[in-house]
Amino acid sequence: TLLNMAQINDNSSKTDKFYLRYYVGHHGKFGHEFLEFEFLENGLLRYANNSKYKGHDLLKKQVYVAPAVIEELQRIINDSQILKEDDKYWPEPDDVGRQEIEILHKNNHISFLTTKIGSLIDIQDSEDVDGLKCFYYLVQDLKCLVFSLISLHFKIKPIQN
Repeated sequence: TLLNMAQINDNSSKTDKFYLRYYVGHHGKFGHEFLEFEFLENGLLRYANNSKYKGHDLLKKQVYVAPAVIEELQRIINDSQILKEDDKYWPEPDDVGRQEIEILHKNNHISFLTTKIGSLIDIQDSEDVDGLKCFYYLVQDLKCLVFSLISLHFKIKPIQN
């Protein structure tokens, strides 16, 4: 659900602190390629996808989402149990790339950093399999929601074939 700025300001509560940012990227054959999105407590969704593959350029979009979308994000975060995790035993970023997530929700503030995870096979030998699974599934849910919002609003395909 997408709203204009005036509607967002009328409906948002100043006491509900919320922020979410996700980044995944690497430096490779085509330069710095990345996907990044963030949600601000006022409902602003910022999205950037930089892929030089097949000549694609940086795609940047921003849109305001309804409070119901922010509430759904908060539900997804709560259900994921990510706020109870710790990235202490997660693999460090490497040549494969890096992933970052930062969440400010209620009285919790987390900022996690790890290597790119292509599939669950990539984490089965790690020191914190359960924590990385939690992170992996949360990221899948968040990307699915963001890609749906972006493609719905802008009529574009966030992942080009």
